[in-house]
Amino acid sequence: MKQLIIAYATLPKLPQMTDDDIRKLDVLNVAFALVEDGKAVLKTQTDLGCLAHFRQVNPSMKQVISIGGWGAGGFSEAARTPESRDLFATTAIELMRKWNFDGVDMDWEFPTHPQGDIAACKEDKQNFTAIIARLRQELDRFEAQDGKKYLLSIAAGADLYYLDATEMEKVASYLDYVQLMTYDMRCGFQSITGHHANLYNSTGDIFRISADASARNFEAAGVPRDKIVLGAAFYSRKWVHVPNKRNGLFVIAEKPSPEGTIYSCGEHGPRYGDLVENYIDKNGFTRYWDDEAKAPWVYDGSTFLSYDDEQSIACKVDYIKERGLKGLMFWEYFYDPTHTLLDTMYREFHK
Repeated sequence: MKQLIIAYATLPKLPQMTDDDIRKLDVLNVAFALVEDGKAVLKTQTDLGCLAHFRQVNPSMKQVISIGGWGAGGFSEAARTPESRDLFATTAIELMRKWNFDGVDMDWEFPTHPQGDIAACKEDKQNFTAIIARLRQELDRFEAQDGKKYLLSIAAGADLYYLDATEMEKVASYLDYVQLMTYDMRCGFQSITGHHANLYNSTGDIFRISADASARNFEAAGVPRDKIVLGAAFYSRKWVHVPNKRNGLFVIAEKPSPEGTIYSCGEHGPRYGDLVENYIDKNGFTRYWDDEAKAPWVYDGSTFLSYDDEQSIACKVDYIKERGLKGLMFWEYFYDPTHTLLDTMYREFHK
């Protein structure tokens, strides 16, 4: 089985993607369309003429429109009734065909959970299955009409909460693959430092979440192994006011005095390009490696940054190949202007 390299790239900068990188990709997820008044809509001033150029550069790369993302609402309402599901599916496929995309990626990140101030209800669990089934039905209809294969995928939260909120065995039957967001596995709601994109668990970590655990949990929930895609992070998570012990790893960040800096734990940290330029073994920061977790971090005695790099991504590729998973996706293309991480993926998958 050929494993896939899948990139998320945001619309404003899409024309800046390089031909060399386009040649390395199997799927490009264009982020994001939204749900408004029950309809899938693409609100952008980006020149999408670049998509035709991408197709010339790499005719085998699939171009998929991603709908949703963090804080994007409208899904719960769109999934609620047969009529609302019909409207959403019809407009999503119209949008896909208008711009000559090769499929739809659903990024409804929190069914049944009102995270990001979006609507949610307990019925989302069954309605999520129903709206995915309706999308697949509509895609199948146009596959027969257009004589081509259309992809349907989702981006899924990596932890057990997502499995509790969905019927993954049923949902997976309609999907070409499930993209696990195996990043942000430790983030802003946690005061204890740690890896946010680790492949395995570490002995000293009280939070037992990892890419490996996520993949195995989804497989146990009924997602076939050859439909599971792991995720890689092109950015860091950051903790400040971290006491200087254990090189900052698995340490509780301290709240500063009232006159000090605002308390910060697990916030979205520098992107990979900035990490290379200013943090990795620079400006007082030292890079460390957790060989159990297969994950790096940097620390300067006070600030802790967790991220993915060449070494950790190579470990993920080895894991994907050994276990026969579908591939590796990453968020987000423009976070690495050095092109190092995508180059690593391509080299490791093709060696």
